[in-house]
Amino acid sequence: MFCPKCGAQLPDDAGFCYKCGAKVAQSTSPQPQKPSQEVIAPSGATSLKCPSCGAPINPKFGEMFVTCEYCGSSVSLGNEGWKSIDKHTMLPIKISQQDDLLKEIHGLMDHGLLHRHLQESSTLEEVNLALVPYWLLPVSARTSLVAVDIAAEAGQIATTAALAGIMGGAIGGGRDNGFGGGGLVTGMMLGTMMGGGGFAGGGQGNRRSYQMDNDYNFPIVGLKALTEYQPKDYQFNLTDRVLFDATKVKGVKVLNGDVGEDVARMQAKTLVDQLQSQKAHSAHHMIQELNTQSDVGEAELLHAPVWFARYAHKNGKIVLVIDANSGGVINSVGL
Repeated sequence: MFCPKCGAQLPDDAGFCYKCGAKVAQSTSPQPQKPSQEVIAPSGATSLKCPSCGAPINPKFGEMFVTCEYCGSSVSLGNEGWKSIDKHTMLPIKISQQDDLLKEIHGLMDHGLLHRHLQESSTLEEVNLALVPYWLLPVSARTSLVAVDIAAEAGQIATTAALAGIMGGAIGGGRDNGFGGGGLVTGMMLGTMMGGGGFAGGGQGNRRSYQMDNDYNFPIVGLKALTEYQPKDYQFNLTDRVLFDATKVKGVKVLNGDVGEDVARMQAKTLVDQLQSQKAHSAHHMIQELNTQSDVGEAELLHAPVWFARYAHKNGKIVLVIDANSGGVINSVGL
């Protein structure tokens, strides 16, 4: 049994709620039945109560249908109902102390991720922790490309050269240099016969098509003043995110965003297209055609805890942007 006022779980014979004090009417009615109509969330709602038993229902982000874990009733939020639920979340701070942060940075700067022993030649100038707004854009990217198979191309050239040397040596009177006399002519003829246009113009016969599909939950920094720290290839770990509540982060500055959702959507599409191109060129060195189609879904607003650590290094500055939830490097500027 559950309190009809606050939703707290109570013993079956309880006469009042031990949590809020409300009276609980005893009922001999049968088990709750499934609601006959959709439950529409009120504007600004962050949680719901089961219409059958009164237990709290906490929909996960993206769900349209929720099953009450207490009585098993099925609750349909409906499209409009879900849109009314506040989709502003935050990540908890796990690296809250500066000393812990500096230990993380020491490992990052001195053991290969950035530059070995970089911290020893740098001076820490400033460290700040803040909750930074990011738009989270689900992006589905499909990249089709045509590239030359390097291994096949090299093998073809080697085979052609070997055959040219053998035949050239025979036609050229058995000279040591396979391209002497008639060998050069034979090599050119073999190159033409194999469809490569000679040794320098090959590749047409080894063109292959590839498909590269990736899904992103791409973060776009929501504050214009921090656009230089925009992540290029970073995704937050959203496993333990919760609904935004500024009272849970006392003593940490919460930054307000000034980048609109429409702008964030365009930026996410552009950056994902660039990221797909970079990944394609890393995997294939001779790309002849490349096309990316990206679908951008509905945005959510996330406040993520971020450390900014600024170092003086030689005649310049280094700024490290560290995820205070996971310890990952969101970005680095000045290296």
